[in-house]
Amino acid sequence: MRRIEVERRRCGLSIAALARAAVMNPATVGQIESGYIGRPYASQLVRLAEALAWPAERSAELLDEVTVNER
Repeated sequence: MRRIEVERRRCGLSIAALARAAVMNPATVGQIESGYIGRPYASQLVRLAEALAWPAERSAELLDEVTVNER
């Protein structure tokens, strides 16, 4: 599971709610979260990080896979 999904769930957000907060298309957010879009634009990651209250300078970490213990 990617960290972006973990953080989204921690915030209690649906994909649609995260997309609204990041001013993005929900399909794009879902594709980034699932890995279908493996290399999103840096600007997209920054917007997602800001919407999740995640440090923007660490936005690339949202794509990291997390282990079961980190969930």
